Parts: sequence; structure tokens; C-alpha cells
Amino acid sequence: MENYSIESIPDLSGTTAVVTGANSGLGLQTSLVLAAKGARVELACRDRQRGEAAQTRIRTETGNSDVHLRQLDLASLESIRRFAADQDGPVDLLINNAGVMATPHRTTADGFELQFGVNHLGHFALTGLLLPALRQAPAARVVTVSSLAHRGGRIDFEDLAAQRRYRPWVRYNQSKLANLLFTFEFQRRLQAHGEKLIAVAAHPGFTNTNLTSGMNHPATLDILGSFFRLLGQSGALGALPTLYAATAPGVRGGEFYGPGGPGQLRGRPVLVTPAPQALDPDTARRLWDVSTELTGVRFPGLD
Repeated sequence: MENYSIESIPDLSGTTAVVTGANSGLGLQTSLVLAAKGARVELACRDRQRGEAAQTRIRTETGNSDVHLRQLDLASLESIRRFAADQDGPVDLLINNAGVMATPHRTTADGFELQFGVNHLGHFALTGLLLPALRQAPAARVVTVSSLAHRGGRIDFEDLAAQRRYRPWVRYNQSKLANLLFTFEFQRRLQAHGEKLIAVAAHPGFTNTNLTSGMNHPATLDILGSFFRLLGQSGALGALPTLYAATAPGVRGGEFYGPGGPGQLRGRPVLVTPAPQALDPDTARRLWDVSTELTGVRFPGLD
């Protein structure tokens, strides 16, 4: 893996990839590469104007016209259900990439705390609703993008809506831990039922993206933005762990990939070890049950 690069990715002609948050940052970089390798890429974006700009760029830079914009708002279960209902044909790769970070206290259309609602519950619901399309593919993969921030996370089951207290970074850490707990529980269930589909996780390390744009504190935003620009690796490098998890031969369900440099901050993708709380099966099962109850989405054959 130490020499892994875009050139290492095999031809993806004949495969379909759905990428959430594909209009910018890691989602855009991931979509560019998948399209360049011949995949049909469905850009799942909330903002139509920005999505159209991304679609034009990807088609122009890669020469692949099989790149399609599909509107998806992960802060709305209605939007997620509509997106899944309109899915036509199998999905070989589902890249659960979109996210918000350290936003002010807001809620989704369904009343969920925004970061937990978008980063975890939205992707949980989307994956469950796309499960029939994933099962139609011969060997599909679901790659969920977490973060180093999961190390500081814990699941506050007593206050998931953050009604008692809201601290932006605490809630972000929780949502990124939830991404891993979901991935590992999903894989346990897939394996127990003999499914060919696998669930994998990745994180980009310290990467210069626009994830801080959801913050509304100008001073903090300026400081963080400068910090990311100065020390963060490029989006192209930050997307490599996701691309490895999605396309490399030999990847197994339940694995977690991130940069191989010091502190996993930057570098080529390697297999990494999550924080201990991400490996707790009891917490994972409880989170799965709570997520099912909150979203109303079940995973047929896996419950």
C-alpha cells in the first residue's frame, strides 16, 4: 500500500458508484477518479447549482459523460427515501462521504441534531434503502468516511438530540464514531448472513477541504481554514484511503483505512486501528437499534 496511487486503481467500466457530497472536497476528488477509471458516477448532492458545476467539471476533465447529478439532502428522510426509490439498477459502490462539522446547534427536517442526523443517520437510512440495489451488484462495497475525530467520541444515548447541552466538537466527534460503529455492525450482520456485499471505513487524515464552511464563527473559521491550508494534505491525497477501500483488490469487510504517515495525518493509505470505543459490539448494536427506530429504516434480512 505504501506506493498506492491513482494509477493503482483498476478499470471500473461497467460499475456504478453513488457518492454523497460529490460537489466539493473529498467527494469531488473521489468522483473525479472513479469517473476517470470508467465508472458510471451518480453525484448525490444537496445543492443543485454546485452539483451541476461538479458534473460539468468531472465530465470535462475525465471525458466520461456517464456522470449524473442526483439531488439528495441527507438532512431530510423524505429526500433520502425519494433518492432511493428513484435508483435505477445495481449499485456497486456506495461512498458515504458527505458531512458537516462543528456547526451551530441546528436540527434536520426530522428533528435530529444536525451533525448526528447528516453524518450518521442520513447515511444509515440511505444505505438501508439502497440495500436492494447493492445486492443486485456482484460484489458491492459500502465505504463510510469517518475521521480521526472519532477518537474523542462517545455516543450520548441519553441526549442524542443535544437538548440538554450542545458542544459542536463533541457532537462532531460523536457522529464520526457513529460512522465506525455502523460500519462494523453492518459488516457483522452481512457476514452472519453470508452476504457478498462488504462494509468498509476510511478517514482522510488532515486534509484541506471545505468541511469547515458550515461553521458560523468567523474568527474560528479563519484560524481553522488557515491551519488546514498550511498543514493539510491535498484533497487528492486525502481521498486515497476512500478510493483504496472502494476499489483495491483484497479489501475485506470491517477494515478501516487511513493515511500511513505520523499520527495518520497524511500519507498513502494503510490499514489502521480504530479507537477502542469503535469496537464495542454492545454499543454498536444499541446504536443500530436506535438508528432504526429514529429513521424507520430497516435492513431487510439483516435485522
